[in-house]
Amino acid sequence: MPRVNEPVVEEVVERDDAYRRVRTVQTICAVIDVVCWVFAIVLFVHIFLVVADANAGNGFFQFVAGWASGITLGLDGLFTPGNQKMAVLFNEGLAAILWLVIGSLLTNLITRLALPAEHRRAWYRRTVRP
Repeated sequence: MPRVNEPVVEEVVERDDAYRRVRTVQTICAVIDVVCWVFAIVLFVHIFLVVADANAGNGFFQFVAGWASGITLGLDGLFTPGNQKMAVLFNEGLAAILWLVIGSLLTNLITRLALPAEHRRAWYRRTVRP
């Protein structure tokens, strides 16, 4: 708390366009990550419910199954083993993995195209010293 005779100094921080661009790209990538992970988790939950012989008449099961049927990327029926559980495991498991790959590729592509190199996530950078 400032004293009575002490002047109050306010610091104004101006954010430039580069800062706004970085924040926007990071926000877009975060939204893409969240959406793709939610889709993959829904598919994994549906796989678990089918493999564990959950009650198909239950409201939660129907909700998850309805949502899962809309996000399978058209992979329903790609694999047709004799067992229904195995078919769900293969088809929706592949779709869940593809959602994670799609999310990773999209965020990587957006980051590479929209941000300068110093603002990208660096998993590995090699520097060569003379």
